[in-house]
Amino acid sequence: MKQVPLEIFDRLDKKLMQLNALRPIPKAALKNLQERFSLEMTYNSNAIEGNTLTLKETFWVLNEGITIKGKSLKDHLEVKDHSDALEFLYEMIEKGSHITFSENIIRNIHALVVKRSEEEMAGKYRTSNVFITGSGHTPPDSFEVPFEMQKLVTWIKENKKTIHIVELVALLHHKFVFIHPFFDGNGRTARLLMNLFLLQEGFPLVIILKNDRKKYYQVLQKADKGDYKPLTLFIAQAVERSLDIYLKTLLPDHKKDEKKKYYLLSEIAEKTKYSSKYLNLLIRGGKLEAIKEKRNWMTTMEAIEKYMTKRKRKIRS
Repeated sequence: MKQVPLEIFDRLDKKLMQLNALRPIPKAALKNLQERFSLEMTYNSNAIEGNTLTLKETFWVLNEGITIKGKSLKDHLEVKDHSDALEFLYEMIEKGSHITFSENIIRNIHALVVKRSEEEMAGKYRTSNVFITGSGHTPPDSFEVPFEMQKLVTWIKENKKTIHIVELVALLHHKFVFIHPFFDGNGRTARLLMNLFLLQEGFPLVIILKNDRKKYYQVLQKADKGDYKPLTLFIAQAVERSLDIYLKTLLPDHKKDEKKKYYLLSEIAEKTKYSSKYLNLLIRGGKLEAIKEKRNWMTTMEAIEKYMTKRKRKIRS
């Protein structure tokens, strides 16, 4: 994993320190942020797997108990299940006690993810072989799953303190979906497990956006072939997006600073010598701070200045 630019991990660590300095976060602000992120994650995580409810419909189902006409019962149940699983994560974190990663925790999270929608398979490893449509990867035979899951838990225990947490959760995510231990709900469970570790370290909830679904699958397929850099960068950028949203919300004075104001890449290109395409490449390579709003990358003049300063130092050295 030496290929991943260390500067992106440094950026994340600095932003986490900045967020930690604001703690304790006012209860009202924290509640609003957590509710927003929980809704967004429930919508996006389910949508990646084919759930057809929109973000607004997901809100109505969770908060108003409304049944959406024309949408399947399974779609409604998946929303409620995912919300319960997220609540379980927050409850574990709020207890403040050390969480020992285990197969039991994995099974419990999965059981909640499919509690209503696939009750008969909740928390149970698959008992037959599966094939993933559209993927070149074939998961291990079912009889290998218990052994592979034991290996995964052991790997986490051996590496938790030796590699950066963001790299750790990226690798955990891939190892888990590579095994594909359950008949259904593997992707949702993997994203929740990833967040369990990040929440423990103080990071906000991290969301893989539905709009990034194609890219998400592409980086996972590259990881299948042993190239973990794209996946790690992809997860790191998702982590940074959440940190940026928290900091922008809790530090509104930043909006008054023109250097910290976020612009579309096309707008930044007009202010600098860099093209939108080049800026996009820098962002995807983890070399430029940015945040993704819907389908658009946005960055700041401050981030551009930081990049230029680092580039000059490298040239001189």
